[in-house]
Amino acid sequence: MTVDPRTELSEFLRSRRARLSPDDVGLPRYGRTRRVPGLRREELAQLAGVSVAYYTRLEQGNGRNVSAEVLDSIARALRLNDAEHAHLRNLANCKHGKKKTVRTQVRPALRHLLDGVGVPAYIGGRRSDIHAWNPMAAALFGDWGELAPRDRNWARLIFLRPSYQDLFVDWRSKAADVVGFLRMDAGCYPDDPELAALVGELSVKSELFRQLWAKHDVKEKSFGTKVLRHPLVGEMTLSYETLKMPSEPDLFFTTYHAEPGTASAEALQLLANWGTDATRAGTSVKTQA
Repeated sequence: MTVDPRTELSEFLRSRRARLSPDDVGLPRYGRTRRVPGLRREELAQLAGVSVAYYTRLEQGNGRNVSAEVLDSIARALRLNDAEHAHLRNLANCKHGKKKTVRTQVRPALRHLLDGVGVPAYIGGRRSDIHAWNPMAAALFGDWGELAPRDRNWARLIFLRPSYQDLFVDWRSKAADVVGFLRMDAGCYPDDPELAALVGELSVKSELFRQLWAKHDVKEKSFGTKVLRHPLVGEMTLSYETLKMPSEPDLFFTTYHAEPGTASAEALQLLANWGTDATRAGTSVKTQA
């Protein structure tokens, strides 16, 4: 499955336009009956301050030589959030081209940092790949070292391994996040063959993935809260933080932690004390399908 930037740009703009109504943007409802949801192209062009012909060319996938100012105006008209705005810029003016896939190497210093962090932490990268992790992450999520390298990937874990549906209480929310991350990557790296293969594989194997991918929603890795139900220590509410690395833009550092003094903090500490050898109790998170 290939990712065509022109098609992606066209479908993304149409999907964002379809979710708005005239009432959302302060336009009057008049004229012929609307046969499809969302704003018409001429209405969007009016809001963005561009000609209908210009906007139509852009929505047909012709984003060549479009200025940043025009993209910003269209983003404002479409009520795009920061992640969507960045995605639009990537699709319209992708600078990566046919960049070869490069194997990501995690520097020894970063691995040492992982080992010194007192909370579950891992280093991820493009395509939601997982490159390195500490023992607490293994205790929380399962020992990714048991998996083949290609399977150390959040998308494959979430959509293809039932144990992760049990681990994340709001599994569908986590699934939507992962698809949003992949969409962002597709805008930056449309010629990445491994990303195309991953999207194709998941499209064949998961109906939910197909549905979420068709929505064209995007998401940047940042921070938030997840509720996990661990087979050893029970339910925990954990906050996560994702830090980008300026010197290595394809990598990010993610930690999970609990609010001090809470039952979740006690459960996380119990898990840390138990260690990665929780399998001796027969209750660890299994990474195998």
